[in-house]
Amino acid sequence: MNTTIKNTDKNEYFQTENITREAFWNLYAPGCTEHLVLHQLRESNSYIKELDFIAVSKNQIIGHILSTKAYVIDNQNHKHEVLCVGPFSVLPEFQSQGIGGRLINFSILRAREMEFSGMILFGNPDYYHRFGFRNAQEFNITTKDFQNFEPFMALELCKKGLSKISGRFFEDEAFFTKDENLISFEKQFPSDKF
Repeated sequence: MNTTIKNTDKNEYFQTENITREAFWNLYAPGCTEHLVLHQLRESNSYIKELDFIAVSKNQIIGHILSTKAYVIDNQNHKHEVLCVGPFSVLPEFQSQGIGGRLINFSILRAREMEFSGMILFGNPDYYHRFGFRNAQEFNITTKDFQNFEPFMALELCKKGLSKISGRFFEDEAFFTKDENLISFEKQFPSDKF
């Protein structure tokens, strides 16, 4: 499939939110919140326009990935800037065709060029290991609640990029949604899901 990866324009934000909604709907829980998370991240201080990408095929947006600023705070309360990957989505009818892999690889390459030290995400280890992500525990990084589990993964973007970073990972508050905001936000989207 002939697919182009490029930066997302502001006038494409709603389309990417709808793609995120389509990809995540009823995947992990009834409905989804990931499209609202994407919207909130773009309005947050953690947003990096240069790391907001779409996959386009035949003039149709079929996938999207975003990385935002996040921090690892060590036991001396020093903040180390890293990237948090996601939301990341491909329309269901275009999944398993390598589009997601192209988006991730492009995002990793661009983040390296921007000289970020590492990327952290929550996701399926079987999928993300192929891109070099490893359990964050290998880098002595835990969640903010001191937890560790296989889907919590990190990737060094440069040699020993995470070797001097250890502690608790804090993503932007925009990752957390309120029910009343979701109900209001959902009114913009097609009602065929109900």
